[in-house]
Amino acid sequence: MIMGTIIVLSIIFTLPFFFAHIQRRKGVVLNDWLLARIPPYDVSALIFALIMVMSLLILIRAIRNPSIYITYCWTLIFVYIVRFVTLSVVALDPPRGMVPLADPINSFFSGDTVITKDLFFSGHTATMVQIFLCLEKRTDKLVALIAAFAVACLLLVQHIHYTVDVLAAPVVVYACYRLTRYLFYKQKAAAPVLAVREAVPESK
Repeated sequence: MIMGTIIVLSIIFTLPFFFAHIQRRKGVVLNDWLLARIPPYDVSALIFALIMVMSLLILIRAIRNPSIYITYCWTLIFVYIVRFVTLSVVALDPPRGMVPLADPINSFFSGDTVITKDLFFSGHTATMVQIFLCLEKRTDKLVALIAAFAVACLLLVQHIHYTVDVLAAPVVVYACYRLTRYLFYKQKAAAPVLAVREAVPESK
């Protein structure tokens, strides 16, 4: 828990510098068939409200169950690593008709710079999918799934991301989540075996 928190804070510290770098690059504009058929609207308030409500929900659940925090924290680390790589490799310019997202959290990380090129893959969609995967109660997961789908659709309505950005996010997050679960369950499964070996002396 401590190590994961330190790494996440270190990543957050580097975000303004990284976003400023990718914002200066020249990218390409994709021909998105779906976005071309959706009139752009500003739905920033609804997007931000859904993310905040779901973030509050998982925070409450994580306080009661620290394992949720550990899973979320380390999944987030892997997601950030992959996103740093994809954003560095795939240089895209914003979609046509994009309405800038009024997001206080991104503004905090980026300062006065308006970030519009953090596209592949969608960080907002990734956040919502990660919340869905890390929650444990069935009702919570259902609510989180609906909220994640709503945010993904609203991002397209506002033309903040290309369709491929939104579709790629759940795939990447699920892979990172499974990696986190594998690493922690592998250690958990090995612990009883080691305990038995230590408790029972080897026969001569």
